[in-house]
Amino acid sequence: MAEEEYLTPTPIQEKAIPHLIEGRDLLGCAQTGTGKTAAFLLPILHRLTLNPKPTVRNKPRALILAPTRELAAQIATSTTTYGKFIGLPFAVVFGGVSQYPQVSALDRGAVLVVATPGRLLDLMEQGHVSLENIEEFVLDEADRMLDMGFMPDIKRILAQLPAERHTQFFSATLSPEILRLAMSMVKDPVHITISPDQPTVDRINQKVMFVDKPNKDALLISLLSTHPEYAKVLVFARTRHGSDKIVRKLDLANIRAEAIHSDKTQRARTDALNAFRIGRVRVLVATDIASRGIDVDGITHVINFDLPEETESYVHRIGRTARAGAEGAAISFVSAEERGLLRAIERMIRKDIAIEKDHEFHSERAEKAAGKGTPGSGDLSRPAWAQNKQRRHGGGHPAAGRQQRRPSHQGRNQPDYRRNSDEVGTRPPPSRARTDVRTPSAVGCRTRRGRQVVSEAIPKIRRS
Repeated sequence: MAEEEYLTPTPIQEKAIPHLIEGRDLLGCAQTGTGKTAAFLLPILHRLTLNPKPTVRNKPRALILAPTRELAAQIATSTTTYGKFIGLPFAVVFGGVSQYPQVSALDRGAVLVVATPGRLLDLMEQGHVSLENIEEFVLDEADRMLDMGFMPDIKRILAQLPAERHTQFFSATLSPEILRLAMSMVKDPVHITISPDQPTVDRINQKVMFVDKPNKDALLISLLSTHPEYAKVLVFARTRHGSDKIVRKLDLANIRAEAIHSDKTQRARTDALNAFRIGRVRVLVATDIASRGIDVDGITHVINFDLPEETESYVHRIGRTARAGAEGAAISFVSAEERGLLRAIERMIRKDIAIEKDHEFHSERAEKAAGKGTPGSGDLSRPAWAQNKQRRHGGGHPAAGRQQRRPSHQGRNQPDYRRNSDEVGTRPPPSRARTDVRTPSAVGCRTRRGRQVVSEAIPKIRRS
């Protein structure tokens, strides 16, 4: 720790580490970039070192689950750094690469395993790893891991863990639903929350730029071309196809960029991340796969090309900048179609994000759709057909000015059927004989039964 110049613990480390050393289960919630990895990893290394046991092939004593390959690799790097003078054997297990080096590390008696759920289950089914000796269990980014998509894998892994274990949950956000589910998996946990009323990093300068969707590419190129201070930029897109499209547009503008998403091989993702880390690439375009736990120093700006559909992901995205006490900026491109996502984000962070209008692609339409326009401009966001109807009928329901007719529930027998209102009552109602007996010229029924009724009435008229 002294070699890495770790002198002052962060708030989450200061509050969590004493409980974890004592062996208490813990639920930790803190802002992104506050040192959660060291908060759970240092006590594990400490406890395993103080209680040495003979290593057993394929039976680790500690398991750390992470949602993505990148986060698992980052935790493994931290394990190498923190355990440099301990010599504790460990293995990192994730998909997208060959499993044979991972199996070899398990066969050599790895004491600690950092894994993603999918590859871990594959190796368990093949008999390469057993969880019966697990003493320390960590679920990092618990809100993502306990989401509906990860629950089946998590339940299968939990079923293989011993009942007596030390369990930890860490995440930047914990919704009430996820929190209740997590509490059912721990025993008498200590719940530590850091800055619950300020879920975003205070040092991040957050801005919103309203822009029409087709102009987002041009706005991004304009910002990168005219602002040299945008030295290391992380751009978030909603889809994998969108990420590749942004990279192609930036390449055409002579701006070096790389994409990272789940369609890329692990080798390509690692190379792109390393190129961005050392500064060979100025812009890294990513989906939300990179919003969890990717620790790259010196990111100056985070740009939300598309707003995240999951509100909590906004915190993880902008948390990639302003790490370790540095300052940073987060810019969100918002079109009219994303107005609901912006409102949800502002409700979550409990403040309005500042609007930046000083750019050539500013969209008044998107600003008014988000409710950020001038007062009294609500009608401008209504479709033209709705405005016309409102003016024609004097507001309210379109049929508000129409004269309503009281139904009589008598069909064709009602006295005023197809008559003007001034004729009602001037003629006597038709007689019953005229109503019940119809002439052949009145045949107009399209049903078979109707034709039979008329044909049976004709002989009766002739006999009469």
